[in-house]
Amino acid sequence: MQIYVYGKPRDTGQEFEDYLDLKKTAVVSIDMHRGHLDDSPDCPCPAPRARDVVAPIDAFHERARALGVPIIHVRSVLRRGGVDDIKGISSAWRRTFPLHVGGIPNSDAHAIEGSKWTEFVTHVGPNDLIVETKKRLSAFYPTDLDFLLRNMRVETIVLDGGFTDCCVLNTAFDASNHNYRVIVLRDLVRGTDDHLEAAALAMVSLHLGLVTDSSDLLGEWDRRQAV
Repeated sequence: MQIYVYGKPRDTGQEFEDYLDLKKTAVVSIDMHRGHLDDSPDCPCPAPRARDVVAPIDAFHERARALGVPIIHVRSVLRRGGVDDIKGISSAWRRTFPLHVGGIPNSDAHAIEGSKWTEFVTHVGPNDLIVETKKRLSAFYPTDLDFLLRNMRVETIVLDGGFTDCCVLNTAFDASNHNYRVIVLRDLVRGTDDHLEAAALAMVSLHLGLVTDSSDLLGEWDRRQAV
């Protein structure tokens, strides 16, 4: 399988066979909801680059489901009233991110439970699983994702979604620290910009796991399914 190490392609031999066991793998799709992907001017935390991967992520998930790989959709959901964030100890991004992108007029509405902003944009299949207590940058905090994966006997997680340099990177670090094998699909994640996306993927490739394209991973999975 071709992987990317610090941005450069490299063909792997047998040294990563343990990353490719379909029976011990799950896909974790991060924050593909309207709060990031809606194209309206009141989108509370816009990630416009990630709109381009909605259809490709859906297509990849469909292939993964057909191979028996479970799909876990993770989304940020904050309690009404703001106690989890804006009226508690607010997330740093609310003050730091606008220094780069400019003011975000509707940011207080981001991820509020029951709002339209928590609705998934990517397709959620009837047998897919949902984790919806993410309140900060990692899909593991403060959610039950680790509990779910342990009970599913999962050892490898495949990450897609956004932001590459934020929630995907944080999730990859936490997954590695929890001793999961990590694969990040570089064609199915999007970052703040090309520069930060490349930097995040380079960090993953050096310290946390494998960076590859979805087509290469599916090819490896197909070959193993055929054996």
